[in-house]
Amino acid sequence: MSSPRESLPEAGQPAAPGRAVVTRGGGEPAAAPADPRRPGTTHPVDESRPVLKILLFGIQHVLVMAATPISAIFLMSATLGLGTELTVDLLSAAFVLSGIGSLIQSLGPWKFGPRLPFVMLPGGAPLILFLAIAEQHGLRTATGAVILTAAFYFVVLPVFSRLLKFFPALVIGTMIVIVGVNLVKVGAVLVTGRPGTPGFADPLNLGLGMATIAFTVVFYLLFTGILRQLAVMLGLLAGTVLAAALGAVDFAGAGGGLVSLPRLLPFGSPEFNLVAALPLMLYSLASMAEATGQTVINADAVGKDIDKRTDVPKTVRGDALTSLFGGFFGLPLMVTSGENIGIVRVTGVRSRFVTAAAGIVLIVIGLLAPVTNAISVIPSAVIGGTAMVVFAVISVLGIQMLGRSDLDKHTSTFICAVALALGLLPILIPGVYGHFPANVRILLESGVAVGAFVAAVLNVLFHHVRPGITARLATARTESDR
Repeated sequence: MSSPRESLPEAGQPAAPGRAVVTRGGGEPAAAPADPRRPGTTHPVDESRPVLKILLFGIQHVLVMAATPISAIFLMSATLGLGTELTVDLLSAAFVLSGIGSLIQSLGPWKFGPRLPFVMLPGGAPLILFLAIAEQHGLRTATGAVILTAAFYFVVLPVFSRLLKFFPALVIGTMIVIVGVNLVKVGAVLVTGRPGTPGFADPLNLGLGMATIAFTVVFYLLFTGILRQLAVMLGLLAGTVLAAALGAVDFAGAGGGLVSLPRLLPFGSPEFNLVAALPLMLYSLASMAEATGQTVINADAVGKDIDKRTDVPKTVRGDALTSLFGGFFGLPLMVTSGENIGIVRVTGVRSRFVTAAAGIVLIVIGLLAPVTNAISVIPSAVIGGTAMVVFAVISVLGIQMLGRSDLDKHTSTFICAVALALGLLPILIPGVYGHFPANVRILLESGVAVGAFVAAVLNVLFHHVRPGITARLATARTESDR
């Protein structure tokens, strides 16, 4: 099985003339990091490109991920009964903060961000916890919980960074497979709808999702060069055109004003309640474990050697800082997304400046109401079809990492199997822990957290504790024989 570094089409390409220089904070020229396989060249992750290409690739990232902030805010609005004006303000904030977070993670100012092609998003488990806190304690307390949790990241990070040695490729690969499967399920639900709801598995939506996948495959098969690298975006656009021709696009929300600015403290002054914030703080521990896996697999996908003890904390700090800002604009925790890693792998475009461009595009979208509305009319089934392909790539990356983790050893196979079984359980059977206490259920229902924890504990037991005990017993027997 080839590694991501070997199979990416642009690996080791020399930098174009004039692109091997970056500047330090004071504007002084400095040599860009070199590709270790090609001395004297710029590493592809740090390589600049023509502005138009960077912008196109950045827009491709945005189109694939745009459904997440839109659906997150619409879910908030529907669950909490928010007005139209407040919903628009929150949607604007979600895009702007996603853009700022993407810039932080991609450009890596000071000790924030790993300088890898990352994007950031709201949604997922943090959103569900935010809504639960808001329904039980009020929106001001939920906002305070986000701010407290962002500060909690900084407090526990020094301890967490010391534990990273217990996250080898076996643990991280297992976790990434679970992340990918979970994300494929998220994409599939965009196509089918949730079971038990009206319109579940509607043939039209299924057809649009499958057609979008087919378009993407055809473009990837027939095209070469930049058009092939844009196959994901072209497939999504083709699916949208087909949906419009079939009357499946609702243009009713495409109107509105020109500018939409995020509103500071939209719910009023935050209220800080440690007890109410506890579920979100507990989740942050799982989030840091997930950020560890995503940082390692992202670096692996772009072929960049990193030091987990220094680069993973940079990712977590980027999450914490963006979440801190987001809390003041009424948003749930912002998290580094694994969605774009699949795009990087499919297209082979590894430059972090592409996701930085995506960050700028997200900020522009958040400030320009017509652009936000135009993206929001793309049918969820079309986005889901694109997402399923991109997300499945993440599982493939995890499998590739596991392939380099000595799975021929029985103990490694056993560790992986048990972690996958327990990690996939809440994903494949939602509500399996429904009768457990709420605070326990928070962690158990996160398949990624469960899988990472089980893999890490079993790895310590089998590869650290057991050999030490065996060695001491052997020594004791030898001495007794004397």
